[in-house]
Amino acid sequence: MAGRARGSARAVLACLLAPVLVALLVAPARGRGGREHADWDAAKLLPPLPPREKAALVARFVTNVCDWGALATISTQEGVRGRPFADVLSLSDGPPSKGSGVPYFYLSPLQQSVGNLQENPYATLTMSLAETSFCKKYGFDPQSPLCAHIILSGTVVKVSETEVDIAKNSLFIRHPEMKSWPSSHNWFFAKLNITNIWVLDYFGGPKIVTPEEYYNVTFQ
Repeated sequence: MAGRARGSARAVLACLLAPVLVALLVAPARGRGGREHADWDAAKLLPPLPPREKAALVARFVTNVCDWGALATISTQEGVRGRPFADVLSLSDGPPSKGSGVPYFYLSPLQQSVGNLQENPYATLTMSLAETSFCKKYGFDPQSPLCAHIILSGTVVKVSETEVDIAKNSLFIRHPEMKSWPSSHNWFFAKLNITNIWVLDYFGGPKIVTPEEYYNVTFQ
């Protein structure tokens, strides 16, 4: 009898908790990269992709709509020293539709990538529209050239005192959680000084864009 009673109680509890668990699983994360992260609304506010023949504008567009990217550095870790080492980093070039084109980062010496950069500042950053609603909307696989992505190569450097406020505002408006990250991690603002740009947004291989073309384009 006692066993049956316990079994019934568990069944009733499961029925009561099920809707709550489902709601938690399907609800978007808030302030942690979910639907309400930054100021983009995946269904309504994401601007249309610029004309593909305007490669510099496409590159600026991808940089501005992406909240994160994969940064590849040269490893200083034992066992993989000298090999490529990629990590996902949050980034921002400014407010939505008002980006500067400069990828800013909020970094800590505790990060492995930062240790790599201290020995060799050269790095390559990849950002893709696969992290937005664009590719899913049109059924493009993340590896398809039609799912536009860009590759930026250069050096990662700590921003100067005159640029700290710009970097801070650019990042915190898109990643408000950063404001509460522990100060004991010695966070600092950095940026990618871009030297080379490749744009993959259609078949036929990447399009090469110069930094001058990239920064001189009018982006809104």
